[in-house]
Amino acid sequence: MDEDLDAFRDLARTFCEKELSPHTERWIENKQVDRELWHKAGEVGLLCLSIPEEYGGGGGTFAHETVLIEEQARAGDGGWGVALHNGIVAHYVLAYGTEEQKHAWLPKLASGEWVGAIAMTEPGTGSDLQNIKTRAIRDGDEYVVNGSKTFITNGGQCDFVIVVAKTDPTKGAEGTSLIIVESERAGFRRGRVLDKIGLKAQDTAELFFDDVRVPAANLLGSAEGQGFVQLMQQLPQERLIIGVTSVIAMELALRETLRYTKEREAFGRPVFSFQNTKFTLAEVATEARVARVFLDDCIAKHLRGELDIPTVAMLKWWTSDRAMKAIDECLQLFGGYGYMSEYPIARMFTDQRVQRIYGGTNEIMKEIISRTL
Repeated sequence: MDEDLDAFRDLARTFCEKELSPHTERWIENKQVDRELWHKAGEVGLLCLSIPEEYGGGGGTFAHETVLIEEQARAGDGGWGVALHNGIVAHYVLAYGTEEQKHAWLPKLASGEWVGAIAMTEPGTGSDLQNIKTRAIRDGDEYVVNGSKTFITNGGQCDFVIVVAKTDPTKGAEGTSLIIVESERAGFRRGRVLDKIGLKAQDTAELFFDDVRVPAANLLGSAEGQGFVQLMQQLPQERLIIGVTSVIAMELALRETLRYTKEREAFGRPVFSFQNTKFTLAEVATEARVARVFLDDCIAKHLRGELDIPTVAMLKWWTSDRAMKAIDECLQLFGGYGYMSEYPIARMFTDQRVQRIYGGTNEIMKEIISRTL
């Protein structure tokens, strides 16, 4: 943190308290945030924070993205898919797009005119991205895209989709490319917004591509077959984002539980006064501190361009796993109220569970780490 980031935190906190907190319950019922939220965020400069100003972005760093993620969590919202839009989708374009592509696409993502999504997972393919079935076959000056995707964050509202597809089905990873599909293209269809146990305000959806024709210029990268390498290069930042959300979840769970146990009485005294409560929260506080130090070290390395794949895999699995354990311990101290949806701790519990799954399952993270041992 520095003075610039402190000032930005004030902006992010004000925006999140005004534009997120009052609407969370309604968004949960609707299974998506208001589309207007994206326009409002674009107007105040909260979209594409770490994208250079020449492409319409904020000209900041990943540290700015971290601050926004934290303030969104503190506002009690888990539905707005801004972390994916800002920290993942926009960065694929920045890293691999041509100058023409970057000038055409990034300003629309930065203004909120477009909502971004990336379509990796398929109904029959989870972490095994080499075996995706979606095809993007070249036909003259166009690609014809066919296939289906599921569990797509921002899928219900997206205007701009990075589709992981096979441009050469005869090859494995080397036949994979990233193709941009705009939602107004004929043959693009949205399926249902999925009914999840957590992140209920997030419009996670199915997407279908039926002979969708896009210009050959919508290939992301200088040539076909680069998609798998591009994914491997960008996934570390996605996993770092999961580390950020997991650590802030631990810290917020601790804060809420300290407040509750000091106010709630049992057997004539505050719940906090019991030794079991004190010891449990001492453990949670310690693990949250360790997780924060590990996270900050990874962020600092990332800002210097030194964060390696095994280390961020360690961060992703360890923080998401420990956060789930910590929130579970905190929920127990709420007793029956911890199981009630209106209590923030219950929502933290269900929202956190998916962190161990997406961005590459924690089992995949351990496989990545083990290859370096």
